[in-house]
Amino acid sequence: MHTFELHRGSLPLLVSLPHNGTDIPEDIRALMVDEAQSAPDTDWHVDRLYDFAISLGASVLKPRYSRYVIDLNRPPDDTSLYPGQNTTGLCPTLAFSGRPIYRDGKSPDAEAIVQRRAQYWQPYHTALQAELHRLKQQHGRVLLWEGHSIRPELPFLFEGRLPDFNLGTAEGRSFPDASLRAVEAVLGAQSEFSWVSNGRFKGGYITRHYAAPEAGILAFQLELVQSAYMDSTMTLFDADKATPVQALIAQMMAAALHFPD
Repeated sequence: MHTFELHRGSLPLLVSLPHNGTDIPEDIRALMVDEAQSAPDTDWHVDRLYDFAISLGASVLKPRYSRYVIDLNRPPDDTSLYPGQNTTGLCPTLAFSGRPIYRDGKSPDAEAIVQRRAQYWQPYHTALQAELHRLKQQHGRVLLWEGHSIRPELPFLFEGRLPDFNLGTAEGRSFPDASLRAVEAVLGAQSEFSWVSNGRFKGGYITRHYAAPEAGILAFQLELVQSAYMDSTMTLFDADKATPVQALIAQMMAAALHFPD
């Protein structure tokens, strides 16, 4: 069973899109409430948003299955990434709305979570780790770019409205501050989009776990609001809106790939 798709590129750049998947196996779907069955908390169309990265020469990794099956950007032991704040877990039981994903009494038990971790979570991470290793062996250094998107307003998770571009470097632990300044300069040179570094989203499990700057593995997360590249209902990809966003992301990537000595 194919649970992910990997395109191998030639640049020292791996783009990971862990929340792009939409499939839900029928046996799991049958346990969910009706509104959860369409996986509304998907990072919609980020594979299309990042399709330019393949032509640049990046490797791109994306899953088949929804984060509602298992969240590939959560630790395998389900430790909270943001202690004290509302968030969702390894096998989420609450949607971003705060409403339940499963029918009463149908949430996955410990055995089901272990099974999903082996069947869906582990293959993605094995592929990610192997591709990072391949690119580092080839180039000496590698950048892991985590591509995410989210609705700009989600009261269950944060107050107010998110900036358009949310940069995460685990507060400097996954990506050097000097390199972050270069990426920020790209955003600072334009006025169409708002941005913040290490605000509400500082980088998830993948960013934090795989980064090893001292060993030449840098990790950077971009959480982009869906209104920046989707239509007004945030259901359809809007190519006209997405084009300048893609150009900005490409410039950000180029800045991030100037590795510090």
